[in-house]
Amino acid sequence: MGAPLVDESRMGRVVAIANQKGGVGKTTTAVNLAASLVVAEQRVLVVDLDPQSNATTGLGVTPGSVERGSYELLLGDASLREIRLGTELEGLDLVPATRDLVAIERELIDEPDAAQRLRFGIESVRAEYDFIVLDCPPSLGTLTINALAAADLVIVPLQCEYYALEGLSQLVDTVERVRASLNPSLYIHGVLLTMFDARNNLANEVADEVRRHFHVYRTIIPRNVRLAEAPSYGKPVILYDAASRGSYGYLNFARELLDGLEAA
Repeated sequence: MGAPLVDESRMGRVVAIANQKGGVGKTTTAVNLAASLVVAEQRVLVVDLDPQSNATTGLGVTPGSVERGSYELLLGDASLREIRLGTELEGLDLVPATRDLVAIERELIDEPDAAQRLRFGIESVRAEYDFIVLDCPPSLGTLTINALAAADLVIVPLQCEYYALEGLSQLVDTVERVRASLNPSLYIHGVLLTMFDARNNLANEVADEVRRHFHVYRTIIPRNVRLAEAPSYGKPVILYDAASRGSYGYLNFARELLDGLEAA
């Protein structure tokens, strides 16, 4: 049987949430942006590419209960339709991750298409979603390269601290290399300031410096206790505490992103 015809005008946008620095809010952004886009009546798939499986647990799935996930997708042992799971939020699906992902670089080392396995894996479902959100690990290895090769655009969560710009420059170099060799349409859409404390002078100085070099979203995600608590309950913050500052932050960011993409 031939492959089904795909309406390319309805292909979902693939968004990589990337920054090789850990602890900057990548998974928090992936999970809560995805949930906020669903609230805005978008169909969304989250693909967890981090062996720590934080996006998986943050959406209510215990990694130990997962039989197949992104590891099998990248190996070509399972199709995305076979491994995706529904979540508590209708319209939001998940490709879960397990610790097996730590071995993926070794598994794919001799494969000529190693960097494009994810792109091939998600192609068949792109028309079923408005957005496919890729939660990248805190590194620039095989998993992040796969995400960048598959993505249309990159969102960079950034905590305003001393070494923030150094890490950002490394990511920019990697994006440029991927664009030159694998994905010529890839671009960094913008930088999202996370865990921001306006009372902190260093945070404000770093934010000003980042704005001199990159598009920085108007929306700023504040430090917020409810936002930090939500993953331990396996929920996006919109389901944990819809009235919290963190929830409003990501709802506003989703709207800013949608408005920006529609205007482009």
